[in-house]
Amino acid sequence: MPARRSPWALRRTLVLATVALITTAALVIGIVSVVSVQSILMGRIDAQLTAATSRSTDAVGPDPGQTPPGGSSSPDFIRTLGQSVGTLGAVSVDGTIVAAAYLDSNLNSPVLTGRQVAELQDAHIGSAPTTVYLGATLGNYRAVALKLDSHVSIIVGLPLADLEATISELVLAVLAVTVTALVLAGAGAYALVRLSLRPLERVAGAATAVSSMTLDRGEVALAVRVPDADADDSTEVGRVGAAINRMLEHVSHALTARQASEDKVRRFVSDASHELRTPLASIRGYAELTRMGGQELPEDAAYALGRIESESQRMTSIVEDLLLLARLDEGRQLEREPVDLTSVVADAVSDARASAPDHSWRIADGGGAVVVLGDRQRLFQIVMNLLANARVHTPAGTNVTASVTVEGESEARRAVVTVHDDGPGIDPDLVGAVFERFARGDSSRTRATGSTGLGLAIVQGVAAAHGGAASVTSEPGSTTFRIELPLTEGAPE
Repeated sequence: MPARRSPWALRRTLVLATVALITTAALVIGIVSVVSVQSILMGRIDAQLTAATSRSTDAVGPDPGQTPPGGSSSPDFIRTLGQSVGTLGAVSVDGTIVAAAYLDSNLNSPVLTGRQVAELQDAHIGSAPTTVYLGATLGNYRAVALKLDSHVSIIVGLPLADLEATISELVLAVLAVTVTALVLAGAGAYALVRLSLRPLERVAGAATAVSSMTLDRGEVALAVRVPDADADDSTEVGRVGAAINRMLEHVSHALTARQASEDKVRRFVSDASHELRTPLASIRGYAELTRMGGQELPEDAAYALGRIESESQRMTSIVEDLLLLARLDEGRQLEREPVDLTSVVADAVSDARASAPDHSWRIADGGGAVVVLGDRQRLFQIVMNLLANARVHTPAGTNVTASVTVEGESEARRAVVTVHDDGPGIDPDLVGAVFERFARGDSSRTRATGSTGLGLAIVQGVAAAHGGAASVTSEPGSTTFRIELPLTEGAPE
């Protein structure tokens, strides 16, 4: 399939269209001018030819026998007073030219060569003016034949050299004027189009500035607007600019309303989390106190207290996760201290091996300490979340490998933590949403326990708070979570 040609820019299209129209107009005018001048000059030649024929007839007289019969002689009528230089004369007897000559600049009458006579004979000249080519020496002639009697005719012709020279000069003049006009028109069209498109460029600049903004999260100060001079409804570009300004106003109001709604939700989550911590702690405390009171409790009561204590712990964990996410949304700074990621990953894998011995846990060989600036507790938490995600969503016997590497060069170096498993993989429809809050429902993995859907959201939030990013690639038999963090200056390769 042939590649699709890129569309031309509006500026180039307008300039080329203008130049093309001017070129077409100039060519039409030039051609019409040349044809008109040629027609006028040819009419004058024909008029001169009629006069020359009349003079020749008067010179021959009523008796055609006075005309030389041929041979080396030339017709005398071409030297008649009033005949112009280059006038051609010939005598035809019974359709055969017997004498032919022309008047040169010295007023001599050299006879035509046999080839020239043959050209004149083959032209079948009649009473209407006819153009005939008589070779390179004489060029084109305009000729007419006049019968003197039933046997004798005379042929009179005038050269077209002057007419052709005039037409050639006119064509060169038209071409020169056309080329000059095209150059000036092209420059003028470019300047005019560029000047006319400046408002459109400013409108496009405003739209480009808005398109480069991050509008999907956080507070957005959408102060970009098309200048008032470019938002005048009386022009086409102005109507576009005014429409963009109205659209930006609507978008700004929508973003403000969205941010206000998100702020309310965050405050609610933060306040609710704070308020829930105390009653949850009390529930756990009273449950533990009752169970440790030393009194013999019925089996069902002991089971109920154990469930109360277990669920309160689970609820406390959810509340802590929600509170952490609320703090991250508020942009609260985490601790900043040198943290050895290799040590963090080793501790996390050790804990995962103890909690899930039915999986195969290992750490890929690294190159020593990899130090970043960050909050060790939160970095440990996100690594544990990734390992817990692998443990929960993969069957027993799955191989899970964690690694810490350094990528990039010079100032672009970064630390990369990866957690890879050879489990069944993530449903392709869910890959793009795994880092969203409360993202669950992955039917392609077997879950042995429940999930709040907050673990990977915390991974992404903590990574972003450290100036990094989290990503995932997955296919059946290979799933890799990847965390990139800025590398502390001076860390080993």
